[in-house]
Amino acid sequence: MKRLIAVAMVALGSGCSIKRFAVNQVGNALASGGSTFTSDDDPDLVEDAIPFGLKMYESLLAESPRHAGLLLAAAQGFTEYSYAFVDSRIDEAKEENLGRANALRDRARRLYLRAWRCGMRGLEARHRGFGAALDNDAATALARTDKRDVPMLYWTAAARGLAISLSKDSPEMIAELPLVEMLVERVAHLDEGFENGAVPEFLITFEAARTDLNAEEQRQLMRRHFERALELSQGKRAGTYVSYAENACLPAQNAADFKAMLEKALAIDPDGDPEHRLANLVAQRRARWLLGHMGELFLESTGKGS
Repeated sequence: MKRLIAVAMVALGSGCSIKRFAVNQVGNALASGGSTFTSDDDPDLVEDAIPFGLKMYESLLAESPRHAGLLLAAAQGFTEYSYAFVDSRIDEAKEENLGRANALRDRARRLYLRAWRCGMRGLEARHRGFGAALDNDAATALARTDKRDVPMLYWTAAARGLAISLSKDSPEMIAELPLVEMLVERVAHLDEGFENGAVPEFLITFEAARTDLNAEEQRQLMRRHFERALELSQGKRAGTYVSYAENACLPAQNAADFKAMLEKALAIDPDGDPEHRLANLVAQRRARWLLGHMGELFLESTGKGS
C-alpha cells in the first residue's frame, strides 16, 4: 500500500506520458491486489483511512478515466464505505438529531450514486455504448457481459439498489428497481457464488425495497435468499443474519427470530474468515446496536417463530 501511494504521488506530479504510465501501473496493482482493508480488525482506523484512498482513486481516474481496475476499486470502495460508515449510522443519529440523520441519509445516497457512476463507466470501458444499450434494451446489453464483468456488475447493482433503498419518496428511483434486479440476476447467472454469498445476501435487502409484492411474498423470497446465502457462505457472513433480521424479522414484528438472528451474527468468529474480518466486525457492531434497541423497535418483547 505504501508503494502504491508513493507511485500515485509521483504519477500525479509527472509529465503526461510518464504520468499515464504510472497511473496505469497503480490501477493494475489495485485491480489485481485487492485491499488490505477487508482483513483489518479496527473498523475505526479503516473508517478514517478510506476517504484518502477514495480521493486517490478519483485523482488517478482524472488521468486515466477508462481504467477498469480503478473504476472497480472506486465503485466498490464508495459503496462499502457508505454502507459501513454512513448508511449504518442513520438510525443511530435519529436518537439525537433528526436533521443529522437526514444529512447522513443524503450523504449515503450521494456516495452510492457516485459508486454507481464509477461502475457504469467501468462497464462502458469494457463494452462501448453499454449505458445507452442498457437504457434501450437491458436484456440485450447484459447478454454482452461475461464472468470477467461480475465484480463490476455486482458493485454497480449494489450501489444503485442501496441508493434506491434510501429514496423511498422518489418514484423515479423506485422505478429503477427492475433494472437493479436484472443486473443482479446477470451476476447470479454468471457466478452465483461471487464473494461467498454476497448475491443472495444483497437480494434480501432488494426484496425489502420492492413495492409490487405483498408482505408474505416478500418474506418467502427473503427466506429463500437467506438460506442460499448461508449455504454459499457456510454461515460465515455475519451480515447475512443482520440483513435478514432487519429486513424480514423486524417488519414482521417477530422479536424472537430477530433476536436469534442477531445472536447468531455475534457468535461468528471474525478471525475465522480473515478475508472478510472487517465486514463481520461492522455487521456485529450493527447487531449489538439493534439488540440494544429492541424495546423501541418492537411493540412486544417476544414474538412467534417463523
